[in-house]
Amino acid sequence: MLALDDHYLEELQQIANDIQESDELAYYLSEEEETYFEQLKDRFEPQIEQLYNRVAAENPLQMVSLDNLLINESFEGLFLPRILGYSVLRGEINKQFKYTRPQDHFKDVLLAICNSPNFEILKKRIGQSIQVGFALSSDIWITNLIALIENKRIRYFLQSQKLDKYYTPEGRAQGLAIYKKQFLKYNYMTADFPKSLGELKVIWSSLKDFLVYREEKGLNNQSLMPFLKELIGNEEFQGHDEHLQILGIYTNFFDLEGEDFEHLKKHFNATRKKHPEFSKHWLAFLLEMHESDRVDLDARADSRVSSVLDKSIKDELTEYYELMDTIHSIGYVREEAMDAVKSFYNRHEGTSLVNECVRMTIYHYLARLIRNLEIRDYHELFELAKIYTVYINIFANQQFNQNVKDLSMKYVGRILKFYTDKRGRDYQDIKKFVATTFVDLNFLKEKEVVEMFKTRRKKKIEK
Repeated sequence: MLALDDHYLEELQQIANDIQESDELAYYLSEEEETYFEQLKDRFEPQIEQLYNRVAAENPLQMVSLDNLLINESFEGLFLPRILGYSVLRGEINKQFKYTRPQDHFKDVLLAICNSPNFEILKKRIGQSIQVGFALSSDIWITNLIALIENKRIRYFLQSQKLDKYYTPEGRAQGLAIYKKQFLKYNYMTADFPKSLGELKVIWSSLKDFLVYREEKGLNNQSLMPFLKELIGNEEFQGHDEHLQILGIYTNFFDLEGEDFEHLKKHFNATRKKHPEFSKHWLAFLLEMHESDRVDLDARADSRVSSVLDKSIKDELTEYYELMDTIHSIGYVREEAMDAVKSFYNRHEGTSLVNECVRMTIYHYLARLIRNLEIRDYHELFELAKIYTVYINIFANQQFNQNVKDLSMKYVGRILKFYTDKRGRDYQDIKKFVATTFVDLNFLKEKEVVEMFKTRRKKKIEK
């Protein structure tokens, strides 16, 4: 957690002053009518949110400091229900859908709300956040938190937020999934950077998720650079799997130049030498990224890694990235690239990590093209089928075949909704393509093709 920059502090202080001097607050304190509090909220929460969004985008490591400042009574509890929700979702979850570590920030924000003179109004906006936060926390942690509350009525309220439907992992998983949906448009992610090996072992997963989130949203990470460089260059961390995971995000997805590039190149190759199974764990990381729907491990990512990789070391990783250089430079549709893939693939076990990464690279090329095909460009699928037929024969892998089939079938489904004239040339071309190519590739059986293109008779309406 970093302290809030001075220019943010000045803006925040101005908002606090404006709140305290506002007519809306004066009316609310005088009349104690909820209507006036709603007017106060409508006027000032958008200003707080605007500042919050800027900090989240520009300096995400300062967000907890901002939260703690907003807890101050001068803000009258405004925006705290939202911050409570953020604190619930920031916690790292294990396979049992419980927090891996106690969420002290969730506790601090909740206690601030409970101790607010405006609690009766605020509590109408925090029920679901407390329910999910309690569901993910341990019973002992909840009991200790509630014990801190002196007001019996508030204690009873908190106790009532422990719901039976969240007692099972399945119930917690479902509840969390539903709860997350209301926060999809908000940027609330923050992280801590480890200072010791012990801290790295504990927080690496949440830090990795944070970095993936930043990449997924296309956010500017300039403020993170000093901390990432320090982590990557920490010789005590190098050689540990947790360090490799953060190194993987940094190397694949950060555009670096000059001194930053040279720093990464030095420490990437130093780590490669220190880690006893670097290639194996690196390829496992690549496969995880390939299988993720959050990031795109594309040609640019491979190029970033290839540019820092010491290729004088002749190992599996050098061989893999030399193949990637070929595929990305001349194109996967060229015969030379296909021959290179075939030669590489046959030198390694079919189910090996490195071959799985090769298959995923080719699959993602196909997926990007097919998913972006316009309805009227269906002839491009006909041509592309010639290409993926070659790769299907090279890989002889059932999962790859199924993935390509799913892509193709979805696109054919789209175009058949558009070309409905069964006597039209377009419809007949599509039918002929499916009846030959899809059957040859074992995507469909002949009976399934007949069923797919069979004319459905409309039921007669009885008079």
